[in-house]
Amino acid sequence: MRVVLASSEAVPFAKSGGLADVSTALAKAVAGRGHAVHLVMPYYASLMASHPTEVIDGLTLRIPVGTETYEGRVRWTSLPADRGGADVTVLFVEQPVLFSREGLYGDADGDFGDNCARFAFFSRAVLETCKALLLRPDVVHANDWQTGLIPVLLAAEYGLDPTFVGTGSVFTIHNLAYQGGFSHEHMLQTGLGWEYFNWRQMEHFGGLNLLKTGIVFADRVNTVSPSYAWEITTAEGGCGLDGTLAERGADLSGILNGIDLGVWNPATDPHIATNYDASDWAAGKAACKAALRQELGLPTPDAAEVPLFGMISRMADQKGFDILAEAADEIFAEDLQCVFLGTGDPRYESLVRELSAKYPDKVAAFVGFDEGLAHRIEAGCDAFLMPSRYEPCGLNQMYSMAYGTVPVVRAVGGLKDTVVDLDEDAAAATGLSFVGYDAESLTQAVQRTVDAFGNKPVWSKLVANGMARDFSWDRSAAEYLKLYEAACGPAETPQIDEDAA
Repeated sequence: MRVVLASSEAVPFAKSGGLADVSTALAKAVAGRGHAVHLVMPYYASLMASHPTEVIDGLTLRIPVGTETYEGRVRWTSLPADRGGADVTVLFVEQPVLFSREGLYGDADGDFGDNCARFAFFSRAVLETCKALLLRPDVVHANDWQTGLIPVLLAAEYGLDPTFVGTGSVFTIHNLAYQGGFSHEHMLQTGLGWEYFNWRQMEHFGGLNLLKTGIVFADRVNTVSPSYAWEITTAEGGCGLDGTLAERGADLSGILNGIDLGVWNPATDPHIATNYDASDWAAGKAACKAALRQELGLPTPDAAEVPLFGMISRMADQKGFDILAEAADEIFAEDLQCVFLGTGDPRYESLVRELSAKYPDKVAAFVGFDEGLAHRIEAGCDAFLMPSRYEPCGLNQMYSMAYGTVPVVRAVGGLKDTVVDLDEDAAAATGLSFVGYDAESLTQAVQRTVDAFGNKPVWSKLVANGMARDFSWDRSAAEYLKLYEAACGPAETPQIDEDAA
């Protein structure tokens, strides 16, 4: 199968969140199963100087966006094969005016005002690159609002081109809260006729919505966990698109993300103090915990050993920092320690700094991001906090289980799908979870964790169960291939709903 995967970010080139990890890992896993995969993303020149690429000679793209025409070119490199698989070709669409900036989508002043033009250009450039290189994809896999125009462009303009006859489209929602909403005037930048600007297709509450566009026009729609696929069809979790998603119910699915075991593996991780696996985790984690405490300046308590919690996160309401702020004093009255790593809302950056100053023997805070430290936190901590308001999939709970670190999560989305609560099934439990989104529920979950940590047989069972779970991308890639096969079929011209137009 020939797969073109379009994403606005991918590691190690550019990253703002889990989309980058998923795009790269999925591409490698599908290629590892013997399929031809091209990963296409923008070339963010200021961010990617350390990653050598080559220009494809003679390939110049001239893409109309509204009244402007932007000229770009295509660069390429490859991701090396993992575990005997095939290399993945990465194609970069270079356009300096649109993509040579410090941020991916915005800066300290907010979102870039020309984001619609930037990603309208990119979406067309993906398809023009396929034509120029004669890729003839069986499926184009678009991801999030930045590529939401690709399914409608395939259906309305490119579907009868010889390059795309029989090409299916898959659209993955990584986080429904980010929708690519713009005023109606931006419809001109899509190059599509106004007949598509209606409440059933591209219009949403009077504006243009690129996420909705991808949902409506893709052959198959999926998101990154089964529970989140259901949650987004409800009024509570649908972010205003629950009706649209419910209408696509027969074509909507949830495929749980995997983790890249070539990167996140305590047996081979070069970032941690001592490598270990499921056979010697107790000694390995003890060494990593001691080294982490020393690195962060946290003392070793004089009394009986206490659990060390970790939280690596964007510091935002979505990630539970609002209820953490309410619960903090009661939580840190417990015999525990905690390390925070991340950036985000200035209120919560200040919160973790203040907690570190108020509880210097219990709290360490690192505002910023350090990839090596993230690995050392996963290896050195006993428990990992993820009290999310909502969580499409989550990756850190899976990293944690792979490292023998017990996740403490709110039972939503992918957290619900991956963590078995101790009280639900003690024999199969892999962590602790709670339901209510409030400070009291979070505090009680932390207290339960401290109690479980004090019961060594129970804790050892939690660790062993978690380390035995298979969260590899091989499993997820197999599900995506089924989705790709379902999406392939003859091209169809979309029908305009005259009553809705």
